[in-house]
Amino acid sequence: MRIGVDIGGTKTEAVAVGDDGSVVESVRLPTGFGAEAVIASTIAAVDGITAATGLDAAGFTTIGVGIPGAVDAATGRVSHAINLGLEQLELGAELTALLGAPVRVENDVNAAALGAFHLFEQPAAASMSYLNLGTGLAAGLVLRGELWRGARGGAGEIGHILTDPNGPIDLDGQHGGLEVVASGSGIARQWGRGNGNAVSAVLDAADAGDPDALEIRRRLFDGVAGSVRILVLTVDVDLVVIGGGISTLADRIMGGVNDVFAGWAAQSPFIESLGLAERIRILPAGAPVAALGAAYLGGTSWPK
Repeated sequence: MRIGVDIGGTKTEAVAVGDDGSVVESVRLPTGFGAEAVIASTIAAVDGITAATGLDAAGFTTIGVGIPGAVDAATGRVSHAINLGLEQLELGAELTALLGAPVRVENDVNAAALGAFHLFEQPAAASMSYLNLGTGLAAGLVLRGELWRGARGGAGEIGHILTDPNGPIDLDGQHGGLEVVASGSGIARQWGRGNGNAVSAVLDAADAGDPDALEIRRRLFDGVAGSVRILVLTVDVDLVVIGGGISTLADRIMGGVNDVFAGWAAQSPFIESLGLAERIRILPAGAPVAALGAAYLGGTSWPK
């Protein structure tokens, strides 16, 4: 069996994955804040899995951890995980020493990409992108069954791609990046009203005819469609799996996204030939893909 851990901003989820790829045990605990607390809550989650399975940590084939922030996958060092109170942490080395077994660490979106690849039972030769539409916007790439991080770990950071020079300003001071138009934080900054779920609020207001909401919703549809188009045109993935908090509103969003695809297809036979809408899958609600993918960080020999 394998152990995978997803360290989120509020919860840490650990799973035990059997030889057939099924989740046989799971544990969910509050995430600590700061280095010591994050390590303690991660160890507690792993201890919960070992207690449930009757195996000690060294008895598992692999142990992997997905975490937000910049991650050096070779060393397990985590940087700039601001929501967790981490500036620099040798997470892989710390966990390895405490558990007495090797621990691999990866960025949470990359871990989720591996998990989605496995969840949708893609053959080893297939390629897939996981498009995370959450607080931020980023993608993870699995090419021929292997994570693709790029030369400096920046592969999939498509939220920084600028698509509208006249669009709203992103946190990095540039206009019209994908993240500002198609992420939860970007939509909240554009909307600027209330403290609830900004995406739902915008969709409700757009349905009621609010002109500001209609424009934000249009940008959202364009941003999601543009993200899929970029992923298909750059790496020609077989599937684009959409996850993250915004994906739970897919029934209110994907109709508009498909209309954008249809408009492009009407203008360009080449874009029509790509079959963009046909390549999309929506992640099932509650699927623990980041923890599942983390379990496979020590190797990507997929169950047949």
